[in-house]
Amino acid sequence: MAIAPVKDIVIVGGGTAGWMTAAALSKKLASHYRIRLIESDEIATIGVGEATIPVIKLFNAMLEIDENEFLRSTNGTFKLGIEFVNWGQIGDSYIHGFGEIGHALGEISCHHYWLKMRQAGEAPDLGHYSINSAAPRQSKFIRSVAEMPGSPLGQIANAFHFDAGLYARFLRNYAEARGVQRTEGKIVETVLRANDGFIEAVVLQSGERVSGDFFVDCSGMRALLIGQALNSDYEDWSHWLPCDRAIAVPCESVEPLVPYTRSTAHSAGWQWRIPLQSRIGNGHVYSSRFMGQDEATSILLNNLDGKPLAEPRCIPFLPGRRKETWRKNCVAVGLSSGFFEPIESTNIHLIQTAIARLISLFPNMGFDAADIREFNKQTQFEYERIRDFIVLHYKATQRNDSPFWDYCRTMDIPETLQHRMDLYRSNGRVYREGAELFAEVSWVQVMHGQGLRPRSYHPLVDLRPKAEVAAFVGEIETVIRKCVDVMPTHAEYIAKYCAADQPR
Repeated sequence: MAIAPVKDIVIVGGGTAGWMTAAALSKKLASHYRIRLIESDEIATIGVGEATIPVIKLFNAMLEIDENEFLRSTNGTFKLGIEFVNWGQIGDSYIHGFGEIGHALGEISCHHYWLKMRQAGEAPDLGHYSINSAAPRQSKFIRSVAEMPGSPLGQIANAFHFDAGLYARFLRNYAEARGVQRTEGKIVETVLRANDGFIEAVVLQSGERVSGDFFVDCSGMRALLIGQALNSDYEDWSHWLPCDRAIAVPCESVEPLVPYTRSTAHSAGWQWRIPLQSRIGNGHVYSSRFMGQDEATSILLNNLDGKPLAEPRCIPFLPGRRKETWRKNCVAVGLSSGFFEPIESTNIHLIQTAIARLISLFPNMGFDAADIREFNKQTQFEYERIRDFIVLHYKATQRNDSPFWDYCRTMDIPETLQHRMDLYRSNGRVYREGAELFAEVSWVQVMHGQGLRPRSYHPLVDLRPKAEVAAFVGEIETVIRKCVDVMPTHAEYIAKYCAADQPR
């Protein structure tokens, strides 16, 4: 016997999470479902998540969005990676670039051949072997050239920087054009069904009652439905991720316009720098256990490249995840499901993957427990593997100049992360587990960049003569250097293809 389909979908909250969800569902579900989004102009969104990772391109492609139009509408720029300054030690700098490190030789990854030559003192640093790390050093950018698949120019992987508020507005226009109904209003009550505790409706301050079959909680850290109404517990990860505050402020632009995010470690946290077409987004993420708000604000303002364009604002947060991100007839998307500091630009990605899982496991009115368990299982795996990668940035350090870094350097870490670090320290081995987000090349770049050094490398490298290995590694470096030389600057590329009409 057929089970009745879900018909009325209610999205609670706008912002990036709400409008990404609305846009995706309006595209995939077409006119077969009624989609209503409720948001209040009185409630501010976080709105500082302006940096992304390359898989955002898949989301935009699914919506069939023209990339140049999207960048013009969001004041956007391109991103090839993230520069980390002062993380391993004060004075250190490395770029975690997207894309590949060289290419494999036989069955062995490039970085093992590089390790052999590096340990012999005959190879420069790892960043010379990835075009995504080498190009940003010269403020160069070009999209991947599909006609050159064997060249580094055909292997460029990029993400974006954009104004999250403008992105939400862009997606709102998209979703409303496809039938999504927006309701302005503040929710004051969530009504649960007496017999099973499912959400029946939400009540607005105006008195309007909005009923639905399925609810998507995009209410941010308030977690209005999944947390407050349905009591899904929150798992606190602050013992591994001690930062719990951010001070954010935009500033005037400066030249050059670089195609990367910068993350600079300070005495009790770190500072982000995200270049848009007409301004720079900045923030200081810090631990309130080790630093006060006034000091954190002062550090941020004293390390801006341009004049501040607004008053600094403080954003408290608790790193961790909701133990059940889907409960009964409600799924949490965005910050209502958990929070990571934006060190590796994962929060918008987690919105995207939650939407993809939701579409894959889209319910009928039976709301099968097996589907819900699978959604939560996949979400837990994803969050825990991202957690490990972010904790790595704090654990893998030699800094001992402040109580904060002493804590991070000596803290206990998840066993899953300890195993990865031990495996790399032995012979430089890294393995990707299942569908986890970060690939081997990301782990290698961060572990090496922050001072972890393997005792050796893959032993099969020694089956080849050293001269052959040296030639292989040297050719990769030479080709990448020549490719970067012919690339335009980031500013030139934007001016040609996607300059904002009126930068904001």
